[in-house]
Amino acid sequence: MSESTIFLAERLRIEGDKMIEIFSGLTDAQWQQTVYSEGTTWSMRNVLAHFVTAERGFLKLFESIRTGGGGASEDFDIDRYNAAQQEKARDLKPAELLGQYIAVRAEMIVWVTGLDQTELSISGRHPYLGETTLIDMIKMVYRHNQIHYRDFRKILGE
Repeated sequence: MSESTIFLAERLRIEGDKMIEIFSGLTDAQWQQTVYSEGTTWSMRNVLAHFVTAERGFLKLFESIRTGGGGASEDFDIDRYNAAQQEKARDLKPAELLGQYIAVRAEMIVWVTGLDQTELSISGRHPYLGETTLIDMIKMVYRHNQIHYRDFRKILGE
């Protein structure tokens, strides 16, 4: 493990623990509160489903890039992907989603700690960032949580 992977793994753990604590404390009513209403309406439950499905997708994408793949295709449509993933997770209860989030975040941390410094500089195409390095893609994973947290903490009255 390099200093960079130790740092990244720790950031992923800290942000993941923060999200787990927040989602674990939600009431039934809070799970249903609307966070986003532009286009498709997303509740707190939808945001957690998004965290789970996005992180699963990132793990597959990052490993593909690490092993020589180019990354997301040029015509990748984030909105279409997110809508399809929401549909797949439609019947999952919040507790199930939280368990899946805990598992996928743990898997991400293990994957990151297995990287060496050279692998962090491998480039590929991220669906949002475009052409960039794995280190920047990994940073985006925990920043992704932070971005949505800023949006939903207003709903939770924080």
